[in-house]
Amino acid sequence: MTGIQFRPTALAVAALLAATSTDLLAKPPNILWISIEDTGQQVEPYDAYARTPNIARLAREGVTFLEAYSHSPVCAPTRSGIITGMYPTAIGTQHMRSRMVPPPYVRAFPEYLRELGYYTTNNSKTDYNFDVPVTAWDDSSRSAHWKNRPDPDQPFFAVFNLGSSHEGSVRRQLNDRYISSELAIHDAARLPLPPYYPETPKAREAWAAYYDVITITDRTIGEILQELEDSGLAEETLVVFWGDHGAGLARAKRWIYDSGLKVPLIMRWPGKIEPDTLRADFVQFLDLAPTMISVAGGDPPDYLHGRVIIGENQGPEPEYLYHGRDRMDERYDMIRGIRNREYLYIRNFESHRPWVQFMRTPSQGPIYMELERLKLIGALGPLVAPFMQDTKPFEELYDVVADPHQVHNLAADSRYEAELVLLRGELENWMRTMDDKGLVPEPELYRRMYPNEDSATAEAPLVSKRNGEGGTVFVTLRAQTEGSSLAYRFVGEDTTGKIGWQLYEDEIQIEQGQQIEVIASRLGYEPSPAVAVRN
Repeated sequence: MTGIQFRPTALAVAALLAATSTDLLAKPPNILWISIEDTGQQVEPYDAYARTPNIARLAREGVTFLEAYSHSPVCAPTRSGIITGMYPTAIGTQHMRSRMVPPPYVRAFPEYLRELGYYTTNNSKTDYNFDVPVTAWDDSSRSAHWKNRPDPDQPFFAVFNLGSSHEGSVRRQLNDRYISSELAIHDAARLPLPPYYPETPKAREAWAAYYDVITITDRTIGEILQELEDSGLAEETLVVFWGDHGAGLARAKRWIYDSGLKVPLIMRWPGKIEPDTLRADFVQFLDLAPTMISVAGGDPPDYLHGRVIIGENQGPEPEYLYHGRDRMDERYDMIRGIRNREYLYIRNFESHRPWVQFMRTPSQGPIYMELERLKLIGALGPLVAPFMQDTKPFEELYDVVADPHQVHNLAADSRYEAELVLLRGELENWMRTMDDKGLVPEPELYRRMYPNEDSATAEAPLVSKRNGEGGTVFVTLRAQTEGSSLAYRFVGEDTTGKIGWQLYEDEIQIEQGQQIEVIASRLGYEPSPAVAVRN
Protein backbone atom coordinates (compact mmCIF):
# COMPACT_ATOMS: atom_id res chain seq x y z
CA MET A 1 0.00 0.00 0.00
CA THR A 2 1.30 3.45 -0.86
CA GLY A 3 0.83 6.72 1.00
CA ILE A 4 0.45 7.09 4.77
CA GLN A 5 0.64 3.69 6.43
CA PHE A 6 0.80 1.89 9.75
CA ARG A 7 3.48 -0.60 10.79
CA PRO A 8 1.54 -3.88 10.60
CA THR A 9 4.40 -5.99 11.97
CA ALA A 10 4.43 -4.21 15.32
CA LEU A 11 0.64 -4.25 15.43
CA ALA A 12 0.59 -7.98 14.80
CA VAL A 13 2.96 -8.51 17.74
CA ALA A 14 0.69 -6.40 19.95
CA ALA A 15 -2.34 -8.41 18.86
CA LEU A 16 -0.52 -11.66 19.73
CA LEU A 17 0.31 -10.36 23.19
CA ALA A 18 -3.31 -9.39 23.71
CA ALA A 19 -4.47 -12.85 22.72
CA THR A 20 -2.03 -14.67 25.01
CA SER A 21 -2.03 -12.50 28.11
CA THR A 22 -4.72 -10.01 29.07
CA ASP A 23 -2.41 -8.83 31.82
CA LEU A 24 0.14 -7.60 29.26
CA LEU A 25 -2.18 -5.77 26.93
CA ALA A 26 -5.95 -5.24 26.87
CA LYS A 27 -7.78 -6.66 23.89
CA PRO A 28 -8.89 -3.94 21.45
CA PRO A 29 -12.65 -3.37 21.59
CA ASN A 30 -15.16 -4.39 19.02
CA ILE A 31 -16.80 -1.29 17.53
CA LEU A 32 -20.46 -1.08 16.61
CA TRP A 33 -21.89 1.96 14.85
CA ILE A 34 -25.61 2.63 14.60
CA SER A 35 -26.48 5.61 12.42
CA ILE A 36 -29.93 6.96 11.61
CA GLU A 37 -30.85 9.33 8.81
CA ASP A 38 -32.24 12.85 8.86
CA THR A 39 -32.38 13.11 12.65
CA GLY A 40 -31.26 15.95 14.87
CA GLN A 41 -31.30 15.99 18.64
CA GLN A 42 -34.99 15.09 18.84
CA VAL A 43 -34.10 11.89 20.70
CA GLU A 44 -33.74 11.04 24.37
CA PRO A 45 -31.98 12.26 26.47
CA TYR A 46 -31.63 15.48 24.45
CA ASP A 47 -35.38 16.00 24.04
CA ALA A 48 -37.95 15.44 26.79
CA TYR A 49 -40.74 15.01 24.22
CA ALA A 50 -39.02 12.20 22.33
CA ARG A 51 -39.87 8.55 22.85
CA THR A 52 -36.67 6.64 22.24
CA PRO A 53 -36.19 4.26 25.18
CA ASN A 54 -33.37 2.30 23.56
CA ILE A 55 -31.34 5.40 22.75
CA ALA A 56 -32.05 6.65 26.27
CA ARG A 57 -30.75 3.41 27.79
CA LEU A 58 -27.61 3.64 25.68
CA ALA A 59 -27.07 7.16 27.01
CA ARG A 60 -27.53 6.05 30.62
CA GLU A 61 -24.84 3.45 30.07
CA GLY A 62 -22.40 5.79 28.33
CA VAL A 63 -21.66 9.38 27.36
CA THR A 64 -23.93 11.89 25.64
CA PHE A 65 -22.21 14.64 23.65
CA LEU A 66 -24.38 17.73 24.00
CA GLU A 67 -22.47 19.89 21.50
CA ALA A 68 -22.05 17.49 18.58
CA TYR A 69 -22.20 18.82 15.02
CA SER A 70 -22.01 17.71 11.45
CA HIS A 71 -19.77 19.56 9.00
CA SER A 72 -22.54 19.36 6.38
CA PRO A 73 -26.36 19.38 6.56
CA VAL A 74 -26.99 16.64 3.99
CA CYS A 75 -26.07 12.97 3.77
CA ALA A 76 -23.49 12.46 0.99
CA PRO A 77 -21.05 15.25 1.97
CA THR A 78 -21.57 14.30 5.61
CA ARG A 79 -20.70 10.67 4.99
CA SER A 80 -17.80 11.62 2.74
CA GLY A 81 -16.30 13.54 5.65
CA ILE A 82 -17.00 10.75 8.12
CA ILE A 83 -15.41 8.00 6.03
CA THR A 84 -12.29 10.08 5.23
CA GLY A 85 -12.00 12.17 8.39
CA MET A 86 -11.59 15.26 6.21
CA TYR A 87 -13.66 18.31 5.32
CA PRO A 88 -15.34 17.59 1.97
CA THR A 89 -14.63 21.17 0.89
CA ALA A 90 -10.91 20.39 1.23
CA ILE A 91 -10.96 17.22 -0.87
CA GLY A 92 -13.59 18.18 -3.46
CA THR A 93 -16.48 15.96 -2.28
CA GLN A 94 -18.73 18.75 -1.01
CA HIS A 95 -21.51 18.55 -3.62
CA MET A 96 -24.51 16.30 -3.07
CA ARG A 97 -24.11 13.00 -4.93
CA SER A 98 -21.02 13.96 -6.87
CA ARG A 99 -18.24 11.66 -8.09
CA MET A 100 -14.85 13.10 -7.27
CA VAL A 101 -11.23 12.09 -6.65
CA PRO A 102 -9.79 12.93 -3.21
CA PRO A 103 -6.03 13.57 -2.94
CA PRO A 104 -3.88 10.44 -3.22
CA TYR A 105 -2.99 10.29 0.49
CA VAL A 106 -6.65 10.09 1.59
CA ARG A 107 -8.01 6.73 2.71
CA ALA A 108 -11.38 5.43 3.83
CA PHE A 109 -10.54 5.04 7.50
CA PRO A 110 -11.89 1.46 7.93
CA GLU A 111 -8.88 0.44 5.85
CA TYR A 112 -6.69 1.45 8.78
CA LEU A 113 -8.81 -0.69 11.07
CA ARG A 114 -8.33 -3.64 8.75
CA GLU A 115 -4.58 -3.11 9.02
CA LEU A 116 -5.03 -3.29 12.77
CA GLY A 117 -6.66 -6.70 12.43
CA TYR A 118 -10.33 -5.73 12.41
CA TYR A 119 -13.10 -7.36 10.42
CA THR A 120 -15.02 -4.42 8.91
CA THR A 121 -18.63 -4.49 7.72
CA ASN A 122 -21.11 -1.91 6.47
CA ASN A 123 -24.85 -2.55 6.30
CA SER A 124 -25.32 -0.90 3.95
CA LYS A 125 -25.48 2.80 2.97
CA THR A 126 -22.30 4.35 1.62
CA ASP A 127 -22.97 7.70 -0.17
CA TYR A 128 -19.31 8.75 -0.02
CA ASN A 129 -19.30 10.80 -3.24
CA PHE A 130 -16.85 8.25 -4.62
CA ASP A 131 -17.22 4.55 -5.28
CA VAL A 132 -16.80 2.23 -2.32
CA PRO A 133 -13.16 1.09 -2.22
CA VAL A 134 -12.77 -2.68 -1.94
CA THR A 135 -10.00 -2.11 0.60
CA ALA A 136 -12.32 -0.41 3.14
CA TRP A 137 -14.71 -3.22 4.00
CA ASP A 138 -14.59 -6.95 4.35
CA ASP A 139 -18.26 -6.75 3.45
CA SER A 140 -20.42 -3.79 2.42
CA SER A 141 -23.87 -5.14 1.63
CA ARG A 142 -27.36 -5.63 3.03
CA SER A 143 -26.20 -8.89 4.58
CA ALA A 144 -23.04 -7.48 6.17
CA HIS A 145 -22.78 -8.41 9.85
CA TRP A 146 -20.10 -8.93 12.48
CA LYS A 147 -21.38 -12.50 12.87
CA ASN A 148 -20.04 -13.35 9.42
CA ARG A 149 -16.38 -12.91 10.36
CA PRO A 150 -14.47 -16.16 9.78
CA ASP A 151 -12.69 -15.94 13.15
CA PRO A 152 -15.08 -15.34 16.09
CA ASP A 153 -12.19 -13.97 18.15
CA GLN A 154 -11.32 -11.31 15.57
CA PRO A 155 -12.31 -7.76 16.66
CA PHE A 156 -14.91 -6.18 14.41
CA PHE A 157 -15.99 -2.76 13.23
CA ALA A 158 -19.63 -3.10 12.18
CA VAL A 159 -21.82 -0.30 10.83
CA PHE A 160 -25.61 -0.42 10.61
CA ASN A 161 -27.26 2.49 8.77
CA LEU A 162 -30.99 2.81 9.44
CA GLY A 163 -33.03 4.67 6.82
CA SER A 164 -36.45 4.45 8.47
CA SER A 165 -36.17 8.03 9.77
CA HIS A 166 -35.41 9.52 6.32
CA GLU A 167 -37.45 12.51 5.12
CA GLY A 168 -39.39 10.23 2.77
CA SER A 169 -40.51 8.19 5.78
CA VAL A 170 -41.82 11.36 7.42
CA ARG A 171 -44.12 11.94 4.45
CA ARG A 172 -45.37 8.36 4.59
CA GLN A 173 -45.94 8.52 8.35
CA LEU A 174 -47.82 11.81 7.93
CA ASN A 175 -50.16 10.10 5.47
CA ASP A 176 -50.62 7.22 7.93
CA ARG A 177 -51.54 9.67 10.68
CA TYR A 178 -54.22 11.15 8.43
CA ILE A 179 -55.56 7.68 7.60
CA SER A 180 -55.82 6.52 11.20
CA SER A 181 -55.21 8.27 14.49
CA GLU A 182 -54.19 4.90 15.92
CA LEU A 183 -50.99 5.10 13.84
CA ALA A 184 -49.98 8.37 15.52
CA ILE A 185 -47.34 8.00 18.24
CA HIS A 186 -46.90 11.64 19.30
CA ASP A 187 -49.58 14.21 20.07
CA ALA A 188 -49.07 17.01 17.56
CA ALA A 189 -50.75 19.53 19.85
CA ARG A 190 -48.28 18.95 22.69
CA LEU A 191 -44.98 19.06 20.80
CA PRO A 192 -43.22 22.45 20.91
CA LEU A 193 -43.06 23.76 17.35
CA PRO A 194 -39.85 25.56 16.28
CA PRO A 195 -40.49 29.30 15.78
CA TYR A 196 -39.39 29.12 12.13
CA TYR A 197 -42.40 26.90 11.33
CA PRO A 198 -45.92 28.25 10.83
CA GLU A 199 -48.45 27.54 13.55
CA THR A 200 -50.80 25.47 11.42
CA PRO A 201 -52.30 21.98 11.83
CA LYS A 202 -50.37 20.62 8.84
CA ALA A 203 -47.03 21.89 10.15
CA ARG A 204 -47.77 20.41 13.56
CA GLU A 205 -48.77 17.05 12.10
CA ALA A 206 -45.60 16.93 9.99
CA TRP A 207 -43.46 17.74 13.03
CA ALA A 208 -45.19 14.98 14.99
CA ALA A 209 -44.72 12.53 12.09
CA TYR A 210 -41.00 13.28 12.24
CA TYR A 211 -40.94 12.36 15.94
CA ASP A 212 -42.96 9.25 15.10
CA VAL A 213 -40.43 7.86 12.62
CA ILE A 214 -37.63 8.37 15.13
CA THR A 215 -39.57 6.30 17.67
CA ILE A 216 -40.11 3.61 15.04
CA THR A 217 -36.38 3.62 14.24
CA ASP A 218 -35.53 3.36 17.93
CA ARG A 219 -37.20 -0.06 17.97
CA THR A 220 -34.69 -1.33 15.40
CA ILE A 221 -31.87 0.13 17.47
CA GLY A 222 -33.15 -1.91 20.40
CA GLU A 223 -33.06 -5.06 18.28
CA ILE A 224 -29.45 -4.46 17.26
CA LEU A 225 -28.38 -3.80 20.84
CA GLN A 226 -30.21 -6.89 22.02
CA GLU A 227 -28.46 -8.95 19.35
CA LEU A 228 -25.13 -7.68 20.64
CA GLU A 229 -26.16 -8.55 24.19
CA ASP A 230 -27.29 -12.03 23.18
CA SER A 231 -23.95 -12.66 21.47
CA GLY A 232 -22.14 -12.05 24.77
CA LEU A 233 -20.10 -9.23 23.26
CA ALA A 234 -21.70 -6.13 24.81
CA GLU A 235 -19.09 -5.74 27.55
CA GLU A 236 -16.22 -5.71 25.05
CA THR A 237 -17.82 -3.48 22.42
CA LEU A 238 -17.71 0.27 21.93
CA VAL A 239 -21.14 1.31 20.66
CA VAL A 240 -21.46 4.61 18.79
CA PHE A 241 -24.88 6.07 17.92
CA TRP A 242 -25.29 9.11 15.66
CA GLY A 243 -27.71 10.86 13.32
CA ASP A 244 -26.16 12.08 10.07
CA HIS A 245 -27.50 15.68 10.19
CA GLY A 246 -30.58 17.59 11.24
CA ALA A 247 -34.26 16.85 10.75
CA GLY A 248 -35.51 15.84 7.30
CA LEU A 249 -37.81 18.84 7.15
CA ALA A 250 -37.76 22.44 5.91
CA ARG A 251 -35.00 24.73 7.22
CA ALA A 252 -33.20 21.82 8.85
CA LYS A 253 -31.72 19.27 6.45
CA ARG A 254 -29.70 21.18 3.82
CA TRP A 255 -29.23 24.28 6.03
CA ILE A 256 -26.31 25.23 8.23
CA TYR A 257 -28.31 26.29 11.23
CA ASP A 258 -28.36 24.18 14.38
CA SER A 259 -31.54 22.60 13.02
CA GLY A 260 -29.49 21.13 10.18
CA LEU A 261 -26.15 20.56 11.89
CA LYS A 262 -26.62 19.74 15.57
CA VAL A 263 -26.72 15.99 15.89
CA PRO A 264 -27.10 13.25 18.48
CA LEU A 265 -23.87 11.45 19.38
CA ILE A 266 -23.79 8.84 22.15
CA MET A 267 -21.07 6.32 22.98
CA ARG A 268 -21.05 3.34 25.34
CA TRP A 269 -17.82 1.53 26.22
CA PRO A 270 -18.09 -0.59 29.38
CA GLY A 271 -15.16 -0.11 31.72
CA LYS A 272 -13.81 2.82 29.70
CA ILE A 273 -16.63 5.39 29.65
CA GLU A 274 -18.41 6.30 32.87
CA PRO A 275 -22.16 5.62 32.66
CA ASP A 276 -24.65 8.49 32.50
CA THR A 277 -21.99 11.01 31.50
CA LEU A 278 -22.69 14.35 29.80
CA ARG A 279 -20.06 16.22 27.83
CA ALA A 280 -20.43 19.78 26.59
CA ASP A 281 -17.18 20.20 24.63
CA PHE A 282 -17.29 20.78 20.87
CA VAL A 283 -17.20 17.52 18.89
CA GLN A 284 -17.85 16.91 15.21
CA PHE A 285 -18.19 14.03 12.79
CA LEU A 286 -14.62 14.52 11.57
CA ASP A 287 -13.55 13.30 15.02
CA LEU A 288 -14.96 9.83 14.42
CA ALA A 289 -12.18 8.57 12.14
CA PRO A 290 -9.22 9.47 14.38
CA THR A 291 -11.13 8.32 17.46
CA MET A 292 -11.90 4.88 16.05
CA ILE A 293 -8.31 4.39 14.87
CA SER A 294 -7.01 5.42 18.29
CA VAL A 295 -9.28 3.16 20.35
CA ALA A 296 -8.40 0.30 18.00
CA GLY A 297 -4.74 0.72 18.95
CA GLY A 298 -3.45 2.74 15.99
CA ASP A 299 -1.97 6.17 15.48
CA PRO A 300 -4.32 8.39 13.44
CA PRO A 301 -2.66 9.87 10.34
CA ASP A 302 -1.65 13.50 10.66
CA TYR A 303 -3.71 14.60 7.66
CA LEU A 304 -7.06 13.96 9.39
CA HIS A 305 -8.99 17.11 10.30
CA GLY A 306 -10.61 15.88 13.52
CA ARG A 307 -9.36 14.90 16.96
CA VAL A 308 -9.58 11.88 19.26
CA ILE A 309 -12.51 12.44 21.62
CA ILE A 310 -12.48 9.34 23.87
CA GLY A 311 -9.81 7.08 25.30
CA GLU A 312 -6.33 7.90 26.48
CA ASN A 313 -5.27 10.07 23.53
CA GLN A 314 -7.93 12.78 23.53
CA GLY A 315 -7.02 15.95 21.69
CA PRO A 316 -7.79 19.52 22.76
CA GLU A 317 -11.21 20.98 22.09
CA PRO A 318 -11.25 23.26 19.01
CA GLU A 319 -12.14 26.93 19.39
CA TYR A 320 -14.20 26.92 16.19
CA LEU A 321 -16.20 24.49 14.11
CA TYR A 322 -16.73 24.97 10.38
CA HIS A 323 -19.61 24.03 8.11
CA GLY A 324 -20.36 24.03 4.39
CA ARG A 325 -23.22 23.63 1.97
CA ASP A 326 -22.86 23.48 -1.81
CA ARG A 327 -24.97 21.94 -4.55
CA MET A 328 -28.00 20.21 -3.09
CA ASP A 329 -29.65 17.86 -5.54
CA GLU A 330 -30.12 19.90 -8.75
CA ARG A 331 -29.61 23.39 -7.24
CA TYR A 332 -26.40 25.32 -6.55
CA ASP A 333 -25.99 27.51 -3.48
CA MET A 334 -22.61 27.94 -1.80
CA ILE A 335 -22.82 28.69 1.93
CA ARG A 336 -20.11 28.54 4.59
CA GLY A 337 -20.36 28.83 8.35
CA ILE A 338 -18.25 29.07 11.47
CA ARG A 339 -19.26 28.83 15.12
CA ASN A 340 -17.75 29.37 18.50
CA ARG A 341 -19.41 29.02 21.87
CA GLU A 342 -21.49 32.17 21.49
CA TYR A 343 -22.08 32.87 17.82
CA LEU A 344 -22.78 31.28 14.46
CA TYR A 345 -21.61 33.24 11.43
CA ILE A 346 -22.88 32.35 7.94
CA ARG A 347 -21.61 33.62 4.59
CA ASN A 348 -24.04 33.32 1.68
CA PHE A 349 -21.82 33.43 -1.39
CA GLU A 350 -24.85 33.32 -3.69
CA SER A 351 -27.08 35.70 -1.81
CA HIS A 352 -28.96 36.55 -5.02
CA ARG A 353 -30.57 33.12 -4.82
CA PRO A 354 -33.63 32.55 -2.63
CA TRP A 355 -33.35 30.48 0.52
CA VAL A 356 -35.85 27.99 -0.87
CA GLN A 357 -35.16 26.95 -4.44
CA PHE A 358 -37.43 24.34 -5.92
CA MET A 359 -35.85 20.88 -5.66
CA ARG A 360 -37.63 17.72 -6.68
CA THR A 361 -37.17 15.82 -3.40
CA PRO A 362 -37.42 18.35 -0.55
CA SER A 363 -40.08 20.48 -2.24
CA GLN A 364 -42.47 17.54 -1.84
CA GLY A 365 -42.02 17.83 1.92
CA PRO A 366 -45.16 18.77 3.85
CA ILE A 367 -43.75 21.81 5.62
CA TYR A 368 -42.18 23.19 2.43
CA MET A 369 -45.57 22.88 0.74
CA GLU A 370 -47.24 24.60 3.69
CA LEU A 371 -44.71 27.44 3.56
CA GLU A 372 -45.37 27.96 -0.14
CA ARG A 373 -49.12 28.01 0.46
CA LEU A 374 -48.84 30.61 3.21
CA LYS A 375 -46.47 32.73 1.15
CA LEU A 376 -48.99 32.93 -1.69
CA ILE A 377 -51.71 34.23 0.63
CA GLY A 378 -49.41 36.51 2.64
CA ALA A 379 -49.91 34.63 5.90
CA LEU A 380 -46.33 33.91 6.95
CA GLY A 381 -45.48 35.14 10.43
CA PRO A 382 -42.53 37.50 11.14
CA LEU A 383 -40.18 34.69 12.23
CA VAL A 384 -41.18 32.42 9.34
CA ALA A 385 -41.25 34.93 6.47
CA PRO A 386 -37.49 35.62 6.14
CA PHE A 387 -36.81 32.01 5.10
CA MET A 388 -39.20 32.40 2.17
CA GLN A 389 -37.67 35.62 0.78
CA ASP A 390 -36.45 35.69 -2.82
CA THR A 391 -32.91 36.71 -1.83
CA LYS A 392 -30.66 36.15 1.19
CA PRO A 393 -28.43 38.50 3.17
CA PHE A 394 -24.76 38.25 2.30
CA GLU A 395 -23.95 37.59 5.96
CA GLU A 396 -25.80 36.17 8.95
CA LEU A 397 -24.80 36.30 12.60
CA TYR A 398 -26.67 34.62 15.44
CA ASP A 399 -26.28 34.55 19.20
CA VAL A 400 -26.66 30.79 19.66
CA VAL A 401 -27.13 31.11 23.42
CA ALA A 402 -29.91 33.69 23.40
CA ASP A 403 -31.32 32.57 20.04
CA PRO A 404 -30.92 28.77 19.79
CA HIS A 405 -33.19 28.55 16.73
CA GLN A 406 -31.24 31.26 14.86
CA VAL A 407 -34.16 33.45 13.82
CA HIS A 408 -32.72 36.88 14.72
CA ASN A 409 -29.94 37.90 12.33
CA LEU A 410 -27.53 40.31 14.06
CA ALA A 411 -25.19 40.89 11.11
CA ALA A 412 -26.47 44.44 10.49
CA ASP A 413 -26.47 45.39 14.18
CA SER A 414 -23.47 47.62 14.91
CA ARG A 415 -23.33 46.35 18.48
CA TYR A 416 -22.02 43.02 17.15
CA GLU A 417 -19.49 44.39 14.67
CA ALA A 418 -16.50 43.01 16.60
CA GLU A 419 -17.93 39.47 16.60
CA LEU A 420 -18.85 39.77 12.94
CA VAL A 421 -15.37 40.88 11.92
CA LEU A 422 -13.69 38.20 14.02
CA LEU A 423 -15.71 35.29 12.65
CA ARG A 424 -15.62 36.61 9.09
CA GLY A 425 -11.82 36.70 9.24
CA GLU A 426 -11.55 33.25 10.83
CA LEU A 427 -13.81 31.77 8.18
CA GLU A 428 -11.81 33.32 5.35
CA ASN A 429 -8.56 32.06 6.84
CA TRP A 430 -9.99 28.56 7.16
CA MET A 431 -11.18 28.56 3.55
CA ARG A 432 -7.71 29.56 2.37
CA THR A 433 -6.06 26.94 4.57
CA MET A 434 -8.41 24.23 3.29
CA ASP A 435 -8.06 25.42 -0.31
CA ASP A 436 -11.86 25.41 -0.40
CA LYS A 437 -12.94 23.59 -3.56
CA GLY A 438 -16.34 25.26 -3.48
CA LEU A 439 -14.72 28.28 -5.14
CA VAL A 440 -14.11 26.16 -8.25
CA PRO A 441 -17.17 25.49 -10.43
CA GLU A 442 -18.17 21.84 -10.20
CA PRO A 443 -17.69 21.04 -13.92
CA GLU A 444 -14.19 22.53 -13.81
CA LEU A 445 -13.39 20.66 -10.60
CA TYR A 446 -14.57 17.45 -12.24
CA ARG A 447 -12.43 18.17 -15.34
CA ARG A 448 -9.34 18.65 -13.19
CA MET A 449 -9.94 15.40 -11.33
CA TYR A 450 -10.71 13.38 -14.47
CA PRO A 451 -8.37 14.54 -17.24
CA ASN A 452 -10.15 12.34 -19.78
CA GLU A 453 -13.45 13.99 -18.74
CA ASP A 454 -15.05 10.67 -17.94
CA SER A 455 -13.38 8.55 -15.29
CA ALA A 456 -10.07 7.17 -14.15
CA THR A 457 -9.03 3.59 -13.58
CA ALA A 458 -6.22 2.46 -11.32
CA GLU A 459 -3.41 0.61 -13.01
CA ALA A 460 -3.04 -3.05 -12.17
CA PRO A 461 -0.35 -3.77 -9.56
CA LEU A 462 3.02 -5.12 -10.58
CA VAL A 463 3.55 -8.72 -9.47
CA SER A 464 6.78 -10.49 -8.60
CA LYS A 465 7.19 -14.05 -7.30
CA ARG A 466 9.81 -16.02 -5.48
CA ASN A 467 9.89 -19.74 -4.78
CA GLY A 468 9.79 -21.17 -1.28
CA GLU A 469 10.11 -24.66 0.11
CA GLY A 470 7.83 -27.49 -0.91
CA GLY A 471 6.57 -25.77 -4.01
CA THR A 472 5.28 -22.70 -2.14
CA VAL A 473 5.36 -19.37 -3.98
CA PHE A 474 5.60 -15.96 -2.30
CA VAL A 475 4.02 -13.06 -4.18
CA THR A 476 4.99 -9.40 -3.79
CA LEU A 477 2.82 -6.57 -5.16
CA ARG A 478 3.71 -3.00 -6.04
CA ALA A 479 1.28 -0.18 -6.87
CA GLN A 480 1.60 1.74 -10.12
CA THR A 481 -1.10 4.37 -9.44
CA GLU A 482 -0.22 7.00 -6.85
CA GLY A 483 -2.40 6.69 -3.78
CA SER A 484 -3.74 3.26 -4.59
CA SER A 485 -4.12 0.46 -2.06
CA LEU A 486 -3.67 -3.16 -3.04
CA ALA A 487 -5.89 -6.14 -2.34
CA TYR A 488 -6.01 -9.84 -3.15
CA ARG A 489 -8.35 -12.77 -2.81
CA PHE A 490 -8.04 -16.51 -3.18
CA VAL A 491 -10.10 -18.15 -5.93
CA GLY A 492 -10.71 -21.68 -7.06
CA GLU A 493 -11.24 -24.86 -5.11
CA ASP A 494 -9.10 -24.41 -2.00
CA THR A 495 -10.33 -21.15 -0.44
CA THR A 496 -11.06 -22.34 3.11
CA GLY A 497 -10.72 -19.44 5.54
CA LYS A 498 -9.76 -17.01 2.77
CA ILE A 499 -12.91 -15.01 2.05
CA GLY A 500 -13.27 -11.79 0.06
CA TRP A 501 -10.74 -9.12 -0.79
CA GLN A 502 -7.90 -8.90 1.73
CA LEU A 503 -5.62 -5.93 2.24
CA TYR A 504 -2.14 -6.49 0.88
CA GLU A 505 0.46 -5.73 3.54
CA ASP A 506 3.26 -8.24 3.05
CA GLU A 507 4.22 -11.18 0.87
CA ILE A 508 1.34 -13.49 -0.01
CA GLN A 509 2.00 -17.20 0.39
CA ILE A 510 0.43 -19.43 -2.28
CA GLU A 511 0.54 -23.19 -2.04
CA GLN A 512 0.67 -25.50 -5.02
CA GLY A 513 -2.63 -25.52 -6.89
CA GLN A 514 -3.84 -22.23 -5.41
CA GLN A 515 -4.69 -19.10 -7.33
CA ILE A 516 -5.19 -15.46 -6.29
CA GLU A 517 -6.49 -12.33 -7.95
CA VAL A 518 -4.88 -8.97 -7.18
CA ILE A 519 -6.20 -5.45 -7.81
CA ALA A 520 -5.37 -1.82 -7.07
CA SER A 521 -7.95 0.60 -5.62
CA ARG A 522 -7.81 4.38 -5.20
CA LEU A 523 -10.57 6.64 -3.93
CA GLY A 524 -12.46 8.12 -6.88
CA TYR A 525 -10.94 5.71 -9.39
CA GLU A 526 -12.37 2.56 -10.87
CA PRO A 527 -10.54 -0.48 -9.45
CA SER A 528 -7.87 -1.87 -11.69
CA PRO A 529 -8.45 -4.97 -13.77
CA ALA A 530 -7.80 -8.06 -11.66
CA VAL A 531 -4.55 -9.89 -12.30
CA ALA A 532 -4.55 -13.65 -11.79
CA VAL A 533 -1.55 -15.23 -10.08
CA ARG A 534 -1.31 -19.02 -10.04
CA ASN A 535 0.98 -21.56 -8.48
